[in-house]
Amino acid sequence: NDWQESTKAVHNGERGGRPRISDSLTTPVVCTSTYTFKDTQELIDYQEGNYGSFEYGRYGNPTTRAAEEKIRLLEGGEDCLLSASGMCTAVTMLLSLVPAGGHIVTTTDCYRRTRQFIQTFLPKMGITSTVLDPSDYDGLQKALDEHDCSLYFSESPTNPYLRCVDIDRIAKMCNPKGCLVCIDGTFATPCNLKALNFGADLVIHSASKYMGGHNDVLGGVIVGQKEAVSKVRAFHNIVGGVLDPHAAYLILRGLKTLSLRVERHNSNAQKLAEWLEAHPKISKVHYPGLKSHPDYEVANKYMTGFGGVVSFEVDGDLWRTAKFIDECNLPYIAPSLGGVESLIEQPTVVSYWDQGPEKRAAIGIKDNLVRFACGIEDYADIEADFKQALDKI
Repeated sequence: NDWQESTKAVHNGERGGRPRISDSLTTPVVCTSTYTFKDTQELIDYQEGNYGSFEYGRYGNPTTRAAEEKIRLLEGGEDCLLSASGMCTAVTMLLSLVPAGGHIVTTTDCYRRTRQFIQTFLPKMGITSTVLDPSDYDGLQKALDEHDCSLYFSESPTNPYLRCVDIDRIAKMCNPKGCLVCIDGTFATPCNLKALNFGADLVIHSASKYMGGHNDVLGGVIVGQKEAVSKVRAFHNIVGGVLDPHAAYLILRGLKTLSLRVERHNSNAQKLAEWLEAHPKISKVHYPGLKSHPDYEVANKYMTGFGGVVSFEVDGDLWRTAKFIDECNLPYIAPSLGGVESLIEQPTVVSYWDQGPEKRAAIGIKDNLVRFACGIEDYADIEADFKQALDKI
């Protein structure tokens, strides 16, 4: 063509026909902020629903769409939406599905930032909440009878005490009242729990955890009932919170080995929980795969494995607990979970240090509590490291 040099640099090699990518084994990372139309008629066809396009990067991406479809099928949902983080997903879901002046029911044991949003920010829109123990079904019925509840929202298992909720029972209570049920299944993964099969309307995950699986990506996902996910997507398209396509690719790749990794996470955590429960320097172990756990029967009803997180209480105070953590050599001291590396944390220090002893006690966070996120290392190495660390306190 007769274009000049700068124009050629911008357009040549792409404008006249791009390389075929349909035979690429891996899903390409599509880095684009916008999508083109060949002519005005094609654009009109799109506007009238007769031509498929994302139109703009905030509304969708082919790489992200592939990851969404994989998660949708893993969970057995009707629709799926990825966003920039787990909290982005949770906040967008709450703002989309709960009207101003509405009421939600949630549980006491949960991720701190979720609780903070529900109790601090939602009241600015007149949204109130009932906060219940995960097993308080009488309290749930009372809330449903006394309020026009839009949403029941709980983790299962919860963070950090790994409480599990009776999903079928909750759904049967909420459905007649028009109250949606959303379960945060991050700690479970779809390999261990398919909450939609038991009556939940929606499931959310922090995809940063087991789905990504390598502690190298942030992402969140909601999957489930099409009408509800569509409402969340409509709001998401306005406020943003878009997942970068590179992040979508990392999640897509992580999902390929999810079941293999979760099998090892489950095995390591179950063995460790049983070993810790028998150790004289451990006063209590919180793991739904143990018969001593208050929700053991509920967990067995819904879960095929109990996840890779074990919480436990050291027989001692804050500083004896901290010494145990500092003596461990294998895990990294860090928040998060679900990656190939084992991570250890003292919730008092990592998440609640600014709260003070009285506030921590009020929400059940004990100074001697440890949360251990099992990686996929050989179990014998994890146990040996814990043994030597406990021997030193």
